[in-house]
Amino acid sequence: MSSSAASSQARVVLSSADIDRALTRIAHEVIERNKGASDILLLGIPTRGVQLASRLAAKIRAVDPESPEDLLGRLDITMYRDDLHQGPVRAVGGTEIPATGIDDRVIVLVDDVLFSGRTVRAALDAIKDLGRPQAVQLAALVDRGHRRLPIRPDYVGKNLPTSIDERVRVQIDEIDGEDAVVIEQPESDGEAAR
Repeated sequence: MSSSAASSQARVVLSSADIDRALTRIAHEVIERNKGASDILLLGIPTRGVQLASRLAAKIRAVDPESPEDLLGRLDITMYRDDLHQGPVRAVGGTEIPATGIDDRVIVLVDDVLFSGRTVRAALDAIKDLGRPQAVQLAALVDRGHRRLPIRPDYVGKNLPTSIDERVRVQIDEIDGEDAVVIEQPESDGEAAR
């Protein structure tokens, strides 16, 4: 667990096995809702949404071997955020979509935590500039509530009712060295909730 998590009161709410089960369930729900995976394009939102989308793609391919080769991409939303003027400068990452584009595909945005909805709003703006999908759906590993925009996920790994001052930290093995979802109470210095 990170030093930040160790220095504040933290509790693990999803283990590695829980995350794996949630992604397996979401993969089945995506296939069922869309009557197969032939039109699906998973777009992971950096940072941890990219790794979650990759895992989800592997699970979809295992269930539906006829899923498209170009099932996976990434969507950088940095320049579409409405909070660029706040906080530290963010580096612009890369958006990766199939050469065939996104037109007439069912886009499934994949993110780690759904909180205010602002990240998803930025992702919708970014998609608009890339083409015209058949539909856009949202998969979030954690929905913690406190929405500020009328955005709701289609697929949720875990609904976690939280207080506004709590922080939900998703740890992914590829980035953090372990898989876990942790709820932290912020330190007394007023650390901002995520």
